[in-house]
Amino acid sequence: MAAAEGIGKRVLDEGWLAARSTEVHFTGAELTTSHPPTSDQPPWMEAVVPGTVLATLVKNKLVPDPFYGLENQAILDIGNSGREYYTFWFYTTFECKLSTNQHVDLNFRAINYSGEVYLNGHKELLPKGMFRRHSIDITDILNSNGKNLLAVLIYPPDHPGKIPPEGGQGGDHEIGKDVAAQYVEGWDWMAPIRDRNTGIWDEVSLSITGPVKIIDPHLVSTFFDNYTRAYLHTTVELVNKSSWVAECSVKIQVGTELEGDVFLVEHVQTQHLSIPAGSNVLYTLPELFFYKPNLWWPNGMGKQSLYNVQITVDANYHGESDSWSQHFGFRKIESHIDTDTGGRLFKVNGEPIFIRGGNWILSDGLLRLSKKRYRTDIKFHADMNFNMMRCWGGGIAERPEFYHYCDICGVLVWQEFWITGDVDGRGVPVSNPNGPLDHDLFLLCARDTVKLLRNHPSLALWVGGNEQVPPEDINTALKNDLQLHPYFESPVNCKHSVEEIFPISKDPSQYLDGTRIYIQGSMWDGFANGKGDFTDGPYEIQYPENFFKDDFYKYGFNPEVGSVGMPVAATVRATMPQEGWQIPLFNTLPNGYIEEVPNPIWQYHTYIPYSKPGLVHDQILLYGTPKDLDDFCLKAQLVNYIQYRALLEGWTSRMWSKYTGVLIWKTQNPWTGLRGQFYDHLHEQTAGFYGCRCAAEPIHVQLNLSTYWIEVVNTTSNDLSGMAIEVSVWDLEGACQYYQVFDKFAAPSKRTTPTFEMKYPKSESPEPVYFLLLKLYKMSDYEILSRNFYWLHLPGGNYKLLEPYKQRQIPLKITSLTFIRGSSYEVRMHIENTSKKPDSRILRHGNRNLDTSVCPKSEEEADKSLFGKMLKHFSHKDSCARVVEISGSETGVAFFLQLSVHASGEDKKDTRILPVHYSDNYFSVVPGEVMTVILNFDVPEGVTPQVMINGWNFQSRLTVG
Repeated sequence: MAAAEGIGKRVLDEGWLAARSTEVHFTGAELTTSHPPTSDQPPWMEAVVPGTVLATLVKNKLVPDPFYGLENQAILDIGNSGREYYTFWFYTTFECKLSTNQHVDLNFRAINYSGEVYLNGHKELLPKGMFRRHSIDITDILNSNGKNLLAVLIYPPDHPGKIPPEGGQGGDHEIGKDVAAQYVEGWDWMAPIRDRNTGIWDEVSLSITGPVKIIDPHLVSTFFDNYTRAYLHTTVELVNKSSWVAECSVKIQVGTELEGDVFLVEHVQTQHLSIPAGSNVLYTLPELFFYKPNLWWPNGMGKQSLYNVQITVDANYHGESDSWSQHFGFRKIESHIDTDTGGRLFKVNGEPIFIRGGNWILSDGLLRLSKKRYRTDIKFHADMNFNMMRCWGGGIAERPEFYHYCDICGVLVWQEFWITGDVDGRGVPVSNPNGPLDHDLFLLCARDTVKLLRNHPSLALWVGGNEQVPPEDINTALKNDLQLHPYFESPVNCKHSVEEIFPISKDPSQYLDGTRIYIQGSMWDGFANGKGDFTDGPYEIQYPENFFKDDFYKYGFNPEVGSVGMPVAATVRATMPQEGWQIPLFNTLPNGYIEEVPNPIWQYHTYIPYSKPGLVHDQILLYGTPKDLDDFCLKAQLVNYIQYRALLEGWTSRMWSKYTGVLIWKTQNPWTGLRGQFYDHLHEQTAGFYGCRCAAEPIHVQLNLSTYWIEVVNTTSNDLSGMAIEVSVWDLEGACQYYQVFDKFAAPSKRTTPTFEMKYPKSESPEPVYFLLLKLYKMSDYEILSRNFYWLHLPGGNYKLLEPYKQRQIPLKITSLTFIRGSSYEVRMHIENTSKKPDSRILRHGNRNLDTSVCPKSEEEADKSLFGKMLKHFSHKDSCARVVEISGSETGVAFFLQLSVHASGEDKKDTRILPVHYSDNYFSVVPGEVMTVILNFDVPEGVTPQVMINGWNFQSRLTVG
């Protein structure tokens, strides 16, 4: 006999089947009693749960991959098929044995859009709404001694709409009448999703409890005495499912994870209470006191310290009845409209934070969401040194797993509700100006979303909508629901005592949220011009120097500024048939500007050109006319790097004097799009990724492309002193044409400091194309804090001299060391440019994160080295360095090197192993310099990885590890 279930959650994510409802000739009651389906019984097929109908059809190859080439056009759109075509049954079985006084709920964390649930012949409804949770008590209909049959009929949104021939933002806007994601009718960066994301798109689970269940605890921290004293406030809803008064003890335990499964418990508190039969009660625990807790900081400001909070409830005569746990970060986030800039200024734990981040739609357009994909997505944003992501209003309320990784990586989140101006009041045809038809449903979904996400420290603010505010009644209700507790209203002084503040107001954990602001729209109250006028953007290619000019953007915080995002050639080949490999035509217009004409597949995938006729000359052609796809994509990466580095450096150049932050439109695409991205849908980074990573360093040295002054950016909380900047200019022959060291200067905290003007371009006979290397280092030990490499041309010039530079053979010495733990690899590579002219000058005293020694020869030597420290964390198959010499007789810069990881011996078109986290990529190494790059990636079972290097100077890839 099977043992009774333990208290807790069981996720139902395996063994699901699906079938189109019009092809199933049994009722839900019959499917879950007398006529259960099987996988070998048409029309039933293996289902993707969590996922969507379209994801299931793609998995079973019943429709083509909508993200490949023009295949999406071959899939029947719901606007033409009718809703019945995408109304689907989902079916699974499970066993669940209960003991006396146990209860079980069947939970759907989200479906789209409504449904019917049948369990063992019994029917329950899943009401409408894409962003609401459903919980059904199935205790009385459960077959506790055998198999339970579960069938779920899912209906698409009520107003899926039609796609006009010309496309448009949100199609015909009908989807805006429902409380659902609005991007699904297509946008200028996205093709329509044919099923409108119909399906069980989030987690399905069973929750087994005793007579008392815990629902939606709310955790809030407050601080006093300059953050040395902190309190944890907790309010929890308790439900007594029994028919008798439950005498309970509620225990809260707070601890930190030391290593593995070892925890240090810092607080344990138990309270006793009685809960009447069949009732719900809100219970506020006495606050817990912490002295000098480890604070949670955003990326670049400090550690992301997280505590584990566990709440358990024991019921008399039963034992443990329910348990709930959550990672929690002690932090206080505030914001206000800055009087100097007019932009919204954020503070975390009292420290101002300059926002550099991006807009986020969602991970995958077919809602194939997973922890693994989320982990990569969020880590990529942290790798770029971003500190905020904006979850755009036309997408989804992001999932707890998304927020979990934002908590870990320190990425603040701006979460919008489901309003966009294009679908809620403007557009062609003019959309419904009053938001969704059911305002009460919208508010129900909004309140439920707040409860789902409010305990995450990464969640920074709620916003009513994108480029629009919600209808007046919804907006008023959200303002009331999300009003701040008095403690979190600026400027509450954290020097007050808890005794002074809380007797005059409710405990902050009793609010729906109360800890973070609500802004009515993305261009209001400190964003864009603050009044809702269309003052975000622009979204096209720019001259790099424009980002530094006074008239580029005149408001303090830009929530959307966008540009290009062409991926690498391998991604184009992997996602398009051969006719999609044709590069754009470059047509010369009468005004001398170039118009790019992309092929039809690129047009469908929303390619954005690298020229802006009338304003910006084509930036790819600065390097010469590309001859094929590889040449085009390589030159596009050069532009991507320059474009996005200049964007962020231009904003940071005016930190606090003109700007408080910027969010780039956008960081990625939820499909195989060709615009506005730092990594593609396959998780391959563009060079723009590394341009951002460079520019957004917490401590950074940069060239102001408008004034040619060297600037030092310090976004940290520490003043820097005893600093020096080394400036070196290199010509195409590998000679150092200009060298200067500016030393003994200080870089104040949270300041951009101009240091001196770079004189080289104004000197006699400057090179038409040259390389500039900036290094910021500490004079005390020569530790390099920032390294920044530019390729530049004289005013009015171009980069065409770099074309013959491809033939230059630069010698390299590459030393690699690999650590392996299971399927996880870490490769540390040292790349040395061994060419050097007698007059070459380069700082050789030290490098940040640089270890130029070869692999240690003995265990004793290993213990003392940086490699040795790594060995303690990795069981390795081969800890000996591999050295590869790339021969070359010429002197020069090893320019624009790109590392990639491939499956060795694979006989297929795309051998890349993705994703890979690189400490740097698309980098250049000057004569005599050594660069260290660290790669982290997972390898499929049975695959041997190879690291390859490609670059401007290398026409063929070379295996180096």
